Amino acid sequence: MSKFKKQKKGLPAISTASLPDIVFMLLFFFMVSTTMRETELKIKTPKLPKAHYTKKLEHKNLISTIYIGKSLNASNKGDVIQLNDKTARVSDVKGFIFANRQKLQEDEIPFMTTLFKVDIDSKVGTLADCKKELRDIDALKITYAATPTKE
Repeated sequence: MSKFKKQKKGLPAISTASLPDIVFMLLFFFMVSTTMRETELKIKTPKLPKAHYTKKLEHKNLISTIYIGKSLNASNKGDVIQLNDKTARVSDVKGFIFANRQKLQEDEIPFMTTLFKVDIDSKVGTLADCKKELRDIDALKITYAATPTKE
């Protein structure tokens, strides 16, 4: 007989004491790094045209976005313009740009950009009418949203 009993060797139990800490760190990371959608779309999600060269826009506070596309409401025929969270007419574009200019400082106004997110199936006339309104108020810095093509 032996004096010492042989102990069964096995893997020790995994400590789960640090799991809540890890979960809260991940939760905090995703809360800080994600952004919330700024506007609720009243138009169908625009299918953007493709482009070989795209550039990410800097300074989101200097960008005024105009959406053009088909309405979610089936009774509306034709293209719909969306400014912020409401549908609008072409004549409302001037007021939208003026309201956005009021929010900026005087030295930032020349860097203000109008971003068009236009559905690929939209009529060019609606876009041309909006551009004419922008030209009338001297808002000439225009950018178009597009999806990059893979080369």
